[in-house]
Amino acid sequence: MDFGLDDRTALVTGGAGRLGSEDCKHLAREGADVVVLDVDRDGAERVVEEIADDPEASGEGMAVECDLTDREDVAATIEAVEEETGGIDVLVNNAGFVDAVAKLEDFDDALWDRDVELNLTGAYNVTKAVYPGMKERGWGRIVTMASIAGWRGSFAQISYSTTKSGLIGFGKTLALEGAKYGVTSNVLTPNIVIEDLAEMEPEQLEAFNPQFERIRQATPMKELGREDDVAPLVCYLASEQARYVTGQVIGVTGGADLFSY
Repeated sequence: MDFGLDDRTALVTGGAGRLGSEDCKHLAREGADVVVLDVDRDGAERVVEEIADDPEASGEGMAVECDLTDREDVAATIEAVEEETGGIDVLVNNAGFVDAVAKLEDFDDALWDRDVELNLTGAYNVTKAVYPGMKERGWGRIVTMASIAGWRGSFAQISYSTTKSGLIGFGKTLALEGAKYGVTSNVLTPNIVIEDLAEMEPEQLEAFNPQFERIRQATPMKELGREDDVAPLVCYLASEQARYVTGQVIGVTGGADLFSY
């Protein structure tokens, strides 16, 4: 299916990371020119090189360094990108920390502040800068990456679960505000999606991290996800075909969000 992303510009935050880079490459294969935005400029440039070397990619990549927690940096960066590209049509809010693990009484306050600042406020900062252009042009797609942890909770991940839960409300509110202007907003809530883990045999996964093996066992499909299980859905939600899909929270979970016994 042709998703109609030729001549569209997509910006992916955290574009140098595992999931972000996969989103960037899939969007470029669908014809979009992709702004790979990350605080890690070298990583962003590597993704741009991968896009350039990909025979299936008809869109081009552009590496942009930006700190999403610095509101002035975000505003200046988005202004420069829009001037160069003519406007951002698709925003993928992907950047975020997931590494803070501790129970509440032992949780590091600095990590809480860090995660709220990037995972939640960072998405607010960049979306607030991009949204007016979408509204003015009467067309826009916002895809926000939350997590299954954002609505089910996740033991000893209080900052991650809380910020991802906040992004669900954020994305739904954007859908309400943007609907009459042709701007859609949807939220994805993946399970663990790491190709390297998904390829491990159960005994290997158990040896690597028993918690990941427990998650695999609790998933009805009995496997963890991969980045390319998520990226095609991002492309669809960014497309013209998805014009009537907004305000939705969509799980990519292998059934892990289902009640089972």
